[in-house]
Amino acid sequence: MNILLTGISKGLGLSTASLLLQKGHTVFGISRSLTPSLKKLKNDYSNNLNLLHFDLKDSSDVHSKVFKNWIGIDTNIDGFVNNAAIAYDDIVTNLDLDRLESMFRLNVFTPMMLVKYVIRQMLLHNIKGSIVHISSISAHTGYKGLAMYASSKSSLEGFSKNTAREWGEKGIRSNCVVAGFMETDMSSDLTKEQKERIYKRTALKKAVELESVANTIIFLLSEDSKSITGQNIFIDNGTI
Repeated sequence: MNILLTGISKGLGLSTASLLLQKGHTVFGISRSLTPSLKKLKNDYSNNLNLLHFDLKDSSDVHSKVFKNWIGIDTNIDGFVNNAAIAYDDIVTNLDLDRLESMFRLNVFTPMMLVKYVIRQMLLHNIKGSIVHISSISAHTGYKGLAMYASSKSSLEGFSKNTAREWGEKGIRSNCVVAGFMETDMSSDLTKEQKERIYKRTALKKAVELESVANTIIFLLSEDSKSITGQNIFIDNGTI
């Protein structure tokens, strides 16, 4: 399979890319930075890992930078993993419009544009492909300071469900992986006490494992999940 994956440089994106490459798939990865871990992955899988340095906040340039000048119209796209995101954490009474708009460009608007062109590419090559959005448990249970971030993930979930309904007859599927709190850069600013409070709200009383989420993504991209679409798959250690 040829898989387009955003936010590949670290955390969940890096873990997902590594698993895909180990299974022999080709990855088209987008990131803003080339981390040491990503550089090593590129060295290990130079023939199957294609990288693009691109700021995904630039929603208007998605077609030319990603599809026209990089992937190319002749390349099949079998799956898209929308993983890149930023968190704007604050209480609602401190809401800043510029920061909110910046987050929505990266978390919502650009993924929508990417899905637009991914589906066009799938239709062009008659591909029954799979789209996987990474959502967050914060869209389903309240956390102080996460109202803005959670709203961006809720937007993705609504978009995914309706995309699934719209394109299902062409064999194109769309699902969301609703991840609980993982030990990633996005959660690194939380104190130990804050993390413990979050984990106490789960059945397993610990952080969600990156590998568990990554393996679920791989499953949703595969033919093994060909009857699953329009769903939210919870990987949250039993938070809900």
